[in-house]
Amino acid sequence: MRSVEVPEYEVHEEVRVDPVRTALIVGDMQNDFVKEGGTLVVPDAEATIPKIQNLLALARESGMKVVFIQDTHNEGDLEWEIWGEHCREGSWGWQIVDDLRPLENEVTIRKPRYDAFYGTQLEHLLRMWGVDTLIICGTVANICVHYTASSAAMRWFNVIVPVDGISSFSPFDMEASLSQTASLLGRVTQSEAIRIGP
Repeated sequence: MRSVEVPEYEVHEEVRVDPVRTALIVGDMQNDFVKEGGTLVVPDAEATIPKIQNLLALARESGMKVVFIQDTHNEGDLEWEIWGEHCREGSWGWQIVDDLRPLENEVTIRKPRYDAFYGTQLEHLLRMWGVDTLIICGTVANICVHYTASSAAMRWFNVIVPVDGISSFSPFDMEASLSQTASLLGRVTQSEAIRIGP
């Protein structure tokens, strides 16, 4: 065991967004990752639900687009060789948690890998909507959240990650991801620091 010091990174005190050009991405908040009895529970995922609920309220009240990402796997999926069976399409574990149930007019995208852009229509929808800024929350911070944020940044989207709206399997993984996000991909902030306006 050895200790590693996390480099200092900026957590913005306030981030303002234009709701017309911004989308809230809620990633993988599914029973298997979040709720007791799930096959791959992330320790702090359930604790982020109130913060994500607040972000959803902000998005819905301001007219921001909301996209739910749903990790989706079926028999023979190679990802089960890495993580074991999880998020089997149609199962209880695959469903988005009731606390964050999408509204009828909100899009849910099923993704086969960590990156929500890979093999999905996410970029097409965002371009069609005229969105250039993404608020990315959910789980797992250093896996699905991070790879989606990376993919968004590579496509020149502005990336915002609320530190209290994400969760990971360990503090090291969380801090490593946030450090990389802040230095290379976008802005890190608190959920309540995200404001509507210029």
